[in-house]
Amino acid sequence: MLDLENFAPRDRVDAFHHAMTDTSVPNDIVHEAPESGMHARIEGWRVGGLDLFDMRCSGFEVRRTARHVRGHRDRPVVSVSLQTRGVHRAEQAGGRFILGPEDICVFHELAPRTYGWSGHGASQAITMDMEYLGVPVDTVLRASVRLRASPLHDLLLGHLRALWRDPGRLEADPGAAALANATTELVRALLTSAAHDERDRQVRAAMDSSLVARIMAYARRHLTDPDLSPERIAVEHAISKRQLYVVLGRAGIRLEQWLIGERLDAACRLLASPRHAALPVSAVATRCGFTSPSHFTRRFREAYGVTPSEWRRHRLRPRVPVADESASGEFTVPRRAGPASHSE
Repeated sequence: MLDLENFAPRDRVDAFHHAMTDTSVPNDIVHEAPESGMHARIEGWRVGGLDLFDMRCSGFEVRRTARHVRGHRDRPVVSVSLQTRGVHRAEQAGGRFILGPEDICVFHELAPRTYGWSGHGASQAITMDMEYLGVPVDTVLRASVRLRASPLHDLLLGHLRALWRDPGRLEADPGAAALANATTELVRALLTSAAHDERDRQVRAAMDSSLVARIMAYARRHLTDPDLSPERIAVEHAISKRQLYVVLGRAGIRLEQWLIGERLDAACRLLASPRHAALPVSAVATRCGFTSPSHFTRRFREAYGVTPSEWRRHRLRPRVPVADESASGEFTVPRRAGPASHSE
């Protein structure tokens, strides 16, 4: 989107300001050493309904006043950002705070604020439509200065970091729209949770709306734990086991089958990896969360039609091109159609 290395030094301030006003409401921007040391690179992606911006630049400060806010665009946005380099300073809602790599920063376009850093810094921001997010300005402001008070902070932090691993790939993925919806739900839940008392009806509603996303994120983080069970997942989310099944059932998810399928996929990757060729099949089973090697082998055969050892030999066998592959003695391992319906 923008690389100031492509501009003469005398034109860099104007180019930077033009890029900033194209992606946000007007601001006052003050730069450190604009004549000699100014540099910036801004890249952008669109993932579903979300706009992602990666900015790396020299020191600057953006000041948005009430006058600027009055000139907002037709569809204002809320930005959610991570500070990936440098120490960032912000003022909003009457408070001043310092932001580091473990913090989430939230700004509402319809609220005055000051933000920036000194020296070389970088941030990764996601913007979402205010109307689609559905959180009032005053709620965003109250939440923005106490995000860490919510138990959802670290969950969203991990989710945002995962989004930024390869935004270009996510942009083209057919699941981008669903991913954008899930991200918006998590942001809404965090803002509502941080802004209100946890006993508040609005907080409970927001937590309920993001429950499936939170359950699946928790399950993925603990997928290799042999003791990961429906009971444990339910306890971690303060719901009954019956409620867990009801919530996931509405989303079309059969929990035990999903867990087994994810573990089998992980096992396939390990078995096909030359780096782990010496790892016994029993150790692969343990690493992927199976408590019994025989149970793992049975599940694997049910899903793929071959044993784990046969899969490994096939995947690691040196390939010799032949005119008719069926004549080479090789077999084709079918794609997993899904594990059997009984639970682990």
